[in-house]
Amino acid sequence: MRWKHAEAPGRAAERGDPVSTGFSDQLIAVLPRLRRFARGLTGAAAEADDLVQAACERALARAHQFQEGTRFDSWMFRIVQTIWIDQLRAREVRKEDGDVAEDRLGSDAAVRGIEARIALAEVRLAIDRLPPDQRATLMLVTVEGLTYKEAAVVAGVPVGTIMSRLARARIALQQHLDAGGGIRRSAKNAEA
Repeated sequence: MRWKHAEAPGRAAERGDPVSTGFSDQLIAVLPRLRRFARGLTGAAAEADDLVQAACERALARAHQFQEGTRFDSWMFRIVQTIWIDQLRAREVRKEDGDVAEDRLGSDAAVRGIEARIALAEVRLAIDRLPPDQRATLMLVTVEGLTYKEAAVVAGVPVGTIMSRLARARIALQQHLDAGGGIRRSAKNAEA
């Protein structure tokens, strides 16, 4: 994410705008985690970057709503999740398909070997097939490392709901992966 020189968060404080240097420092520090969370939600790097940018814009516009003494990262995760849910609802209204599954599965340079890429693609596909609430919960707890209580605050639901969603997400993932996730099965069918 690149800031235009005149719009950089640190510059806002110098001009006397309400965004403080501390606020912008926190925002910059949480960007990698936001991108990882957004990537897990969307399944595509480009969509994730757009989601993070929209969340940063909203956070900067509403910096006055952030309450000092609360967790900045939780506030930002909540903004990302809210925008993502809004986008999902808008797609359903417009009946959009989203990206082609093959675009979402692409290869990952950090993963070595064909088997590792297939396994990663199967996990991504399995995560993409989870209901949005389960997917978000899984990403917050397992990827971002938030506690159940912190994830509950971000999602705006009781802790028990987080625990239930996470349990259902894990079961669904395991069932899907045990069934081969569809990728290996499709490859075997193509060979036959």
